[in-house]
Formats: sequence, C-alpha cells, structure tokens
Amino acid sequence: MPVSRLHTITYYLLSVVIQSSIAKTVRFLHVAFDTTGDSFLAGDHHGNIYVFDISRNRFRLVQKTGQACTALAFNLRRTTEFLVALADYSIKCFDKDTKQLVSWMRGHEGAVSSISVHSSGRYAITTSSDTAQLWDLDTFQRKRKLNIRQCVGIQRVFFLPLSNTILSCFSDDSIFAWESDTLFCKYQLPVPESGPRIYYKAFAVTRDGKSLAAGGRSNLLHLWCLDSRQLVRVLQMPSQVRSVRQLEFLPDSFDGGASQTLGVLSQDGVMRFINIHTCKLLFHMGSHDDAITAVTVSPNGRHVVAIMDNGSINVYSTQSLTQEYNKPPAPRVAVVTGGEADPDFSNLKVKVRSDVVQRPAKTSGRRTHTKVLRAPAGSMAEDKENELPAGLNKKRLVALLKAFGEYPAKYRMFVWRSLLCLPENHAAYSSLTDKGLHSAYLTLHEKYPIKSHKLQRGLQRVLSALAHWAAIFGETEYLPLVAFPFVKLFQNNPLLCFEVVATVIVNWCQHWFEYFPNPPLNILSMAENVLAHHDKELLQHLVDCGITSQLYVWPLLETLFSEVLTRDEWLRLFDNVFSNHPSFLIMACVAYITCCREPLLLCSQKQDFEYFFHHRNNLDMGAMIKEAYRLMSSTPADIHPRTMLSDFTPLSRGQYPVFNHYPEFIVEYQSQERERIRLQEMEYLRERQILAQEEEKLTQQRTKLAAMKRELKVKELQLLDAARRRFLKHQQDLRASQIQRLDQEIRRKMDLRERETATAVQDLEVRQMELEAQRKLLEQVTHSSHPSVPPSSPQSFFLCEIHGR
Repeated sequence: MPVSRLHTITYYLLSVVIQSSIAKTVRFLHVAFDTTGDSFLAGDHHGNIYVFDISRNRFRLVQKTGQACTALAFNLRRTTEFLVALADYSIKCFDKDTKQLVSWMRGHEGAVSSISVHSSGRYAITTSSDTAQLWDLDTFQRKRKLNIRQCVGIQRVFFLPLSNTILSCFSDDSIFAWESDTLFCKYQLPVPESGPRIYYKAFAVTRDGKSLAAGGRSNLLHLWCLDSRQLVRVLQMPSQVRSVRQLEFLPDSFDGGASQTLGVLSQDGVMRFINIHTCKLLFHMGSHDDAITAVTVSPNGRHVVAIMDNGSINVYSTQSLTQEYNKPPAPRVAVVTGGEADPDFSNLKVKVRSDVVQRPAKTSGRRTHTKVLRAPAGSMAEDKENELPAGLNKKRLVALLKAFGEYPAKYRMFVWRSLLCLPENHAAYSSLTDKGLHSAYLTLHEKYPIKSHKLQRGLQRVLSALAHWAAIFGETEYLPLVAFPFVKLFQNNPLLCFEVVATVIVNWCQHWFEYFPNPPLNILSMAENVLAHHDKELLQHLVDCGITSQLYVWPLLETLFSEVLTRDEWLRLFDNVFSNHPSFLIMACVAYITCCREPLLLCSQKQDFEYFFHHRNNLDMGAMIKEAYRLMSSTPADIHPRTMLSDFTPLSRGQYPVFNHYPEFIVEYQSQERERIRLQEMEYLRERQILAQEEEKLTQQRTKLAAMKRELKVKELQLLDAARRRFLKHQQDLRASQIQRLDQEIRRKMDLRERETATAVQDLEVRQMELEAQRKLLEQVTHSSHPSVPPSSPQSFFLCEIHGR
C-alpha cells in the first residue's frame, strides 16, 4: 500500500496527492460524482480506482484495474456499481462495496472518451472517436451502435437530462438530437453560417435540459436554446482565453434546473465562472502556476473537484467560493473593457466583464495555508489566550468537559488536536521518516510483540522518528509504553501520532529524563509529597511494606495509565489531562492511589503491589478525576507540581524544537556503547557471513567433487559396459568363426563323401558292366556248352559264374 496527503487550504477543502513506494507522484486522470454529490470516484494512470467521501473526510481503494482509465461514471440505478472505461478499449462494471467485477463490455476499437448514463439508470452511452454505443445496463448487452464516416469524427454523445433524447456532436460542428428508443432523428441544430468557426470541443447542458453551451478553439461560446433550437447568445471570453477545454454548469438549489453560472476551463488552466445572463465573471479557480486539466461538478452543486496539472486533486467548496465572491470589493478591481462587436453577431455577442477581486494565485507546493479566525473586537486578553487554532475556546471546552465528564467521542480527536495545537509539520516529519528505521528499534517486535502487523509497523515508525528527533529516545526503554496508546488511536495518521507523542513528552513528561537512565526521582518525589500531605496513613503503610514511589507511581507514569485503565477510562482521563496544566498527570497518579487506598491497605507483599500497579482494578473513574481536581486545588503551593512544571508549550510550526533536557554524556555513552555493540555485531555478522561464504564454497566444492565422482563412476561404468560389450562381441565373433569352420569342415566332408560315393557308384557301375559283360560272356559260353539248359536259369548262371572264377 501507496501514501496520501490531505492539505486544508484557503479556497478549497482539500488536496489529494497519491505517491507510489518509489516517491513518484501518481497522476489522477478522471473523476465522477455519485447522485448524492458527497462521494466521488477518482482513477489514476496506474489503474487504481478510489472512492472519496467528502462528508466523512475519508477515502479508500476500491479497485485495481491494472491499466489507465479513460472515463468514469456511476450506475444511477444500482448506486454501488460504477462503470470504468480502460485503455484496452473495454468497459467494465465493478461494485465498490464488494470490489467484484459485475460485467465486462467490449466492442469499441478506440479509446472511450466519455460515458453518459440515462437519468433512469437503465441505459448508458459510451463514446470513442469513431463510434458511439448504446448499452442496456440491466443485461449489459449492446443495443445500438452509431457509425459515422471517417472524415467526420465524434466529439461527444450524451443523454439530455430529464428526457429520452440523445445529443450527438460531431467535429464539423453539427449537432443532432435522437430518440433513444428508436434512434429516430428528432432535429438538428443549425450550424451558424456567419462568424468564425468555433470547432466545438466542449459541451454543457443545464439540469432542466433546455440550454446547451458549446465552445472550442476560440474565445467564443455559443448558448443554444434546445426548445426553440436557436442560437440565443454568443459570449466572448476575455483575451486570455484562446480555446475552451471544458464547460460545466454550476447547479443551484433554487434555479429550478436552469443554471445561470457556467464554468469555462481554458487553455491556461484557469476555470472561470460566469453568469450567462449578466455576462459577468464571478470567480475563478486555478492559476498559471497551479493549472487545472479537468473539472467535475457535483449534482447538488456544493463541491467542485479539479484535477490539477501536477496530477493531484483539489476539492473546492462552492459555498466558500461564492462567499468569497460576495465579499465587498477591494480597491483593486480588474475590469475587462468592451470593444467593437463583430457585425455578424451584433445581436448575439456579449463580452464577459470581470468585476471580481483578483485573489493571489495559489502555489502548488506542500505548504499548508490556514485560515485564521479573528476574535471579536471586545474580547479580553485572557480570552485570546484561550483561543485555539481551530476556532475553539479552551474555557468553553473545559466547561463542557466538567459538565459531561468527557468530550464527545465523535469529535474527541478533533478537540485533542486543537487543545495540543498540533502544527502538522509535514516537511519536518518527512525529513525524520526519510532517515528510515532507527537502529534501536529494528528488533522492537522481539521485546514488544504485537499481533497486528499494522500497529507494529506504526509503533516502529513513530519511535524511529522520535529517536531521529532526539538521541535520548533511542535509549529510553519505556518509550514504546508511552507511545503505544497514541499509535493505536492515530494509526491511520502517523504525522498526528508523532506530534501528539512529541507534545506529551515536551509538556507532560517534563524533567523525566534528568536522571536518565534511572526513573525521574524528582517527579516521583513530587507525587510522594502530595500523597504525604493528603493521605499520611496510606503513605506510611507503603513505607512500612518497603514500597517506594518507583513501584507505586512510576508504573502509572511510564505507561500513561494504559495498563490499569480500560480504553474508555483512558480516553476520559486524557480528555482531562490535555485540558489542564501538565501537573494534572501527577495529580491523577496520586488520585488513583488514594481512590484505591482500601485494597492497597490490605496488601503487604511486594509482589502484590507490583501486580496491583500493572493490572486493571475496580475503580470509579469519575471519582478519580474528581479527586484529581481536588488535589489540584487543595495542594499547597510549596509542594504543588505546578511550581516546578512549566505551562503548556505547543510544538513550533515549520520545525520541531530541539530536545536536550537529559544528561547528554550518559546518552552519548550509551549511544557509543550501542554503536560499539552494533559494530561488534556487524563484525560478528561479517565473520559469520565470511564463514558462511567459506562453508558455501566448501559445500560447492563438495558438490562439485561429488559431481565429479558421479561423473567418473558413470564413465567407469560406461567403460566397463563397453569392455563387456566388446568381450561379448569377441566371444560372439569367435563362436561365429568356429561355427563357420565347422560348417566348412562339414561341407568339405560332405563333398568328400559325395565324391567317394560318386566314385563308388562309378566303380559299381563299372563292375556291374564288367559283370554284365562276364554274364553275357558266360551265357554265351554256357549256351554253347549246354544248350539244353536255359540261360536264364539261376542255377546255370551261378554255375557259370563259378566256373568262370
């Protein structure tokens, strides 16, 4: 979360400046009021949408769109919804309470320059340079689309108030009126044929929808009557006006919607308000040094919001502006003298006259201008001393306090700021916070843990600023106890919180630090003397029990009663503390003790007293405050703390005072010791860092070594796997070669066997042939020797063979 500043100045209510975390100003771009006129939307160029509540002086972030907005408008029917046109040409509808996206509308091919919502809240018109689109806000669907020729651009399209008429204005100065339901063209305003062309850029319509003002690149303004559709008047602005950027009618509660005051924003950044009937320049906003870029007027006409050239927002009260105008004129009166009128507009043109007092231009710096309320002429000197900066009277406030016992809760913070006369030194406080967190409070959360991180950071920031203001506050151990109640009350405004704590220290903690680092024995002695005078019995009981003022007074002072009182009781007490002399706080301590005398008289052990003064007890707050006032009035002067404590002294404006009411040598010694310890810690941390770096290097080396080992192991495994593969391949090759040799041997033996078989077959065939030949020979021989025996007889063949052998 970004930083915001609210500056109250003479002529406008407040100025809002948003800064990013890198100290760059975030520029606001567009503003839109709701129907009540008490709240408005504001969008910056980072896409953040804020809601500002003027009546409650509050604002909050409601949406982060992530891109710059080009137009804003509230949904008039559902008051929590708003429309925002973005730089990606889309229109989104969000709910400002739930922060949820309601709808997303697309269709434009260029940046949307304006959003006009119908008075019923049912329809909306979005306009870009090339088209205008009509949307149904109940369904978020597009109903109609207006397309035009590229040579003629759209300047603006908007609904007329209290009617169903849409007015469209184009770059060629033509103006058409359309029926919103049927988009039937109702009429066209005649373009003036005589006189110089104005090149309309800015338009404004009165609340009754009967008058239209138009201006552009000229110091002339055209005033149209929409009922008669005639140009009724031409207004000539002063010579400083060369072009008109924006026109806005200023509504009035009793004008019946026919506004007579027209605001004209020109190229010089000045918004001039004129009466369109008398043609007088009433008042103006902005200046050359503090130029305005855009203006939005609330529907009730009470406020005017201006976006300044530096990106900030100024909220003006029209009542203050008109009151300033209605003052009796000063001797310096600037009058714009009239010249010869243009003959073509002699019946229409009127020059604007200036009869207002020329006020000095407002600067754009951070300096806060305050309005001083003067006391009546017959007031006495003591009454002037009781006058507070906010116009309040201290005597009346004290009388109110005594009557009701406390200030109204709604106005308590405002009354406190007035009683303490806080200067709100923004620049001086920024110079303290710019130094960052003080070394003494870097580890505050370890000693004082707080559940809320916001409160923790706020307490740390305030204590650091106090330590940068005075060195003693970096060494004071109980300072967080003093500051915490105020941090909790002013957690949304750290500047006020710092100044309240600083004012309390300067006034109600007088002489607290003279015995530093010990408790303020002089202050404790004052309380003890008052107690001795008013209740000797109780003091004697405390003395008999060995209880000193460091145990029964100091716990109340160092915590400012925050441990022993409830929130409401504490606020009641400090209503009275801030309204009285600083000695009242000491009297309140004594009053607390005397009002609790009954339980204290029953205590005898030291731990019982310690517990009593560090915890809440049953106490009548009204009786205690009454007792404190009695002590203030009945204590003798010789022991009254008032004689030793000075009167209330507010913080000076511009710069905070030097605080040196403490033994500087002790603080310097402690500061030196703290610095020595800090340097030792830094050296120790540096050595630890070096050791950590060495360990990190060793770890990295171990990691690298482990990685190298893994890599070597992987390579070794890869080599083993490769060797195994080569060995297997060799074995396979050997087996393949053996198989091949065996195969060759088998084939050789088969070939040999085949050859032997063939040889044997051949031998057998030869033998068979021989035998066949022998047989035949034998048959022949046998046939010749034994003719009776058939040659085919087996027996004869056998015999022949035998004989032949």
